[in-house]
Amino acid sequence: MAEVLSLVEARLRTALGEPDARAAMTFVGTDRVEVLRFLDAGDRDEPGDSPGSGGAVVRYATLGMSARPMADPTVVVADPQRGPRAELVLSVRAGLADTDKVLRPLAVLAASPQVEGLVVAPGAALEVGEPLWPGAPFSSVLVAESGGLVADLELDAPLEPVRFLPLLPMTPNEAAWKRVKGAQALQERWLAHGTDLRDPLRASVPLD
Repeated sequence: MAEVLSLVEARLRTALGEPDARAAMTFVGTDRVEVLRFLDAGDRDEPGDSPGSGGAVVRYATLGMSARPMADPTVVVADPQRGPRAELVLSVRAGLADTDKVLRPLAVLAASPQVEGLVVAPGAALEVGEPLWPGAPFSSVLVAESGGLVADLELDAPLEPVRFLPLLPMTPNEAAWKRVKGAQALQERWLAHGTDLRDPLRASVPLD
């Protein structure tokens, strides 16, 4: 477990640079989960980024979720080695909101495979149950495809790769629309309207 997390942190540092802050949280019955904070100049392309948008971006990445493989909750005895592994990455524009308060919600989401038996995968919606940060118009996130900002981390067999899954904040209206129309339809709607998914104060995309 420790070796996997060392490799994961090294991959994060290679992709995002040195973290300027980190916090650790432990929930009952789970391993410790850390959230690392990275500050970026904001010149990288990411899902939902509108053309020409600039400014500094702060990124939050979990560290600890990938220590154990995620297991199907219907399996009686989980395989301690085989199964999908992932960490979560959230990117928002810096200085527009108190987004550092997202550390605890992110840690809760990262612990959900151990606590609730969830298998977090692209296309899934994760509900926090409260604003992601004070005044945030989002209380849930859409899990996007990995392989963009942080490349997947291959591990020695039989371990599966660690995937770094971007999280895209959703307003309540968007989350409800996604449940009916699906994740791809919502992402296409965001793209069609040039939605800046890193804006921590953005309004819901038109859904009519």
